[in-house]
Amino acid sequence: MLARFGANRAAKVPRESDGFPPDAGLSFPLKTLLTRHPTTKIFWIVRHPLDAVCSLRVGIRKNWGHHPRPPDWSDWVSSPILEQCAHHWAHINCHGFDSMPESVCLVRFEDMIRSPAKFAKNICVEIGIDAHEHNTTIGKWARRVRDTNDEQFVEALTSRSYSRPDHKVRVGRWRENLSSADVKIVSGIVSDTAEKFGYSLVDERESPHTI
Repeated sequence: MLARFGANRAAKVPRESDGFPPDAGLSFPLKTLLTRHPTTKIFWIVRHPLDAVCSLRVGIRKNWGHHPRPPDWSDWVSSPILEQCAHHWAHINCHGFDSMPESVCLVRFEDMIRSPAKFAKNICVEIGIDAHEHNTTIGKWARRVRDTNDEQFVEALTSRSYSRPDHKVRVGRWRENLSSADVKIVSGIVSDTAEKFGYSLVDERESPHTI
């Protein structure tokens, strides 16, 4: 999730704070945020659950290092890692998303990877910025957004310890990482929430996923 405050401030989803008890599926109390920053624009970024669980594995193994943690996360730590990751994705994208105001802007990881410049320009439209005035900046950013690693892709330092060199692509990486049995396990946990976002998990081993 990304939130924009005012004209020049934006923030990724924060970690939980003892002073601000979070809502279900979020790491903060939404009402408090909107009371203090009523013009906040919230972008909810969703990713295909099969690709997401592949990416989540490293962080979930590190004492459930991805946030916000589901309230029952400690009850899942003895479950297989893919089940833990699937539960994390389903909880956030069910309870967290359902608590969002109608004005939330849903964006997809797949769209960002496939057409980064178009993705960025659409964001500009949503927040009232003239994309044409920022073509150079958008172009530089878009060239770094890659489906595969190459000389133009520079991974953030904070992300490198969470990376696994076990896939060539980001969209559809599950085909490189998950077996048919794995897909069945994950689908049993995320299918209802996945359908809400338009992701089909039926016969995924044979067919490209839909978005």
